[in-house]
Amino acid sequence: MQLKSHVVAAALLASLSCTAQAAQKFCVYDFLGASGDLFSMTKDYALAMQRYGVDIELKGFNNEALAVQEFKAGNCDALMASAFRTRQFNSVAASIDSIGATTILRNGKVDMPATYEVLRKLIQIYATPTAQVTALMTQGNYEVGGISAIGAAYLFVNDRKLNSVEAFAGKRITAFDYDKAQGAMIQRIGAIPVAADLSNFHLKFNNGSVDAAPAPTMAYRPLEFQKGMGNKGGVVRFPLMIVSYQMVFNRSKFPENYGEKSRTYWMTQYDRVLQLLRTADATIPPMAWVDIEPEDAVKYTLLLRESRVQIAQQGLYDKRGLRVIKKVRCNINPADTECTTKSEEDWR
Repeated sequence: MQLKSHVVAAALLASLSCTAQAAQKFCVYDFLGASGDLFSMTKDYALAMQRYGVDIELKGFNNEALAVQEFKAGNCDALMASAFRTRQFNSVAASIDSIGATTILRNGKVDMPATYEVLRKLIQIYATPTAQVTALMTQGNYEVGGISAIGAAYLFVNDRKLNSVEAFAGKRITAFDYDKAQGAMIQRIGAIPVAADLSNFHLKFNNGSVDAAPAPTMAYRPLEFQKGMGNKGGVVRFPLMIVSYQMVFNRSKFPENYGEKSRTYWMTQYDRVLQLLRTADATIPPMAWVDIEPEDAVKYTLLLRESRVQIAQQGLYDKRGLRVIKKVRCNINPADTECTTKSEEDWR
């Protein structure tokens, strides 16, 4: 009897030991590393997920490529990175970052509150606990565990005269080398794409290697974009897209139905994120903003739409994701002429 008790105790201790070692490793990319706002939010996320019996161990990275590499190698069970990088794990959710996909234009002006409302509704849709949504959020053994915005991407330019498509002819613009759609769009307007990634695109702009670089306002101060702007530069007040961070995880490392709970949590953080984005917008000096004429805003919106469709036809964007986004755009702004067309609607 005593021997049996020892065996049971040993088995119990072994079980507890395995459980203690079973913490899910979560690799988080933030360009400020462990001191950034996003990393701070993942701390709250890790705490919240304990209620579901998940013990998350956070690991911060300021090198996005390395974070993705660790995830793909199995050294991380979950990853938070830009949608440009997570597209390989789920192309439907990453469609949010397609050029012009969330933009709402009214009377020749971009309606930013409505544009962000498109994003809110998309996050809500993808957090809906249904089998259909789970199927869209799942690609092989990977599943999207949440979406968080990092803001509208505006063109930071070294010359305020770069305020029209025609003015960009022959100019050099950074394009992430792992997102072919960016290069295709830049070439479409007659500009020259210059390969970069999140670790160096700002350096190329700040040292004068390129004439323009798209970025959210959240990057303005930390990445010192004022150096590249100098006295002549500015920020073109027309969003190319809404940039997002997306969480993906290895389904085999988490409990069943974890994705639904995780996506719901990140949905509840939307207003918190939106406040951070408003604060970031306010860091841009008022005189640095470069406004464009209403007729140009209409022209740019059409250009982005045509380019988005063409890029999707080339297989660089997920047609299913774009179809969902168009439905949301037309729900928010049914008066837009695009809502009378079948473009992007009949895709499957």
